[in-house]
Amino acid sequence: MPRFYCAQALHTGASITLPATASRHVQVLRMQPGQTITLFNGTGGEFDAVITHMGRQDVDVVVGARHAVEREAHHRVHLAVVVPANDRMDWLVEKATELGVQRITPLMSQHSVLRLQGERAEKKLAHWQAVAISACEQCGRNTVPHIDALQNLSTWLQSEWVTDLQKANDSHGATQAAVLSLHPTTQSLGEWTTKLQSTSWLLLNGPEGGLTDDEDALARAKGFAAVNLGTRVLRAETAALAALAYFNTST
Repeated sequence: MPRFYCAQALHTGASITLPATASRHVQVLRMQPGQTITLFNGTGGEFDAVITHMGRQDVDVVVGARHAVEREAHHRVHLAVVVPANDRMDWLVEKATELGVQRITPLMSQHSVLRLQGERAEKKLAHWQAVAISACEQCGRNTVPHIDALQNLSTWLQSEWVTDLQKANDSHGATQAAVLSLHPTTQSLGEWTTKLQSTSWLLLNGPEGGLTDDEDALARAKGFAAVNLGTRVLRAETAALAALAYFNTST
């Protein structure tokens, strides 16, 4: 059954007009009144909905039964990633969503190729969030991962949020943080996770060529464990997704 994201309150019996993007998709599929689709609004669960009207630019539906269906990963993973060049970030967001990432923080570092601010950064953020929504429609997730505003790595590492995380790292069940590092003194991701009891993880991943020595040292000073994914050097986006795949399959 076709699935569509609908960013509004949904409840059984409501008659609503689908958002423009969802309406266009329904029209492209040449669906007709009486046919059933699935709607979700990103906050959990999904709804049946029956098409009642097909206009030139609008589609109306009646919302049916709610299903408390979730397809989230066992581990909650927050990915903080230095944005790769070209369209690789789109691909990373799409695949990370499919692999169950809970939150993505896009970053700029000293080695960054892509540097955005102001309106351009806001447009990119909206685009990446749309990519995540589309991936949820495809893969069956009903909870849309949150994508933070683009920010500088050094500023983010010194933010109050990361400082609070550092203080909580020794607590049972707290979020555990690691940086995917090219530094020679690292441990494997698998070795590190087996030593800890947690279902919540924060992974920091650098750009092509890795973080600078100063950036790597700052992350460690903030409580990030330095981990690796083996002896091969992976592309930045491949490394991030390989780590997510590990958490998606481990128990």
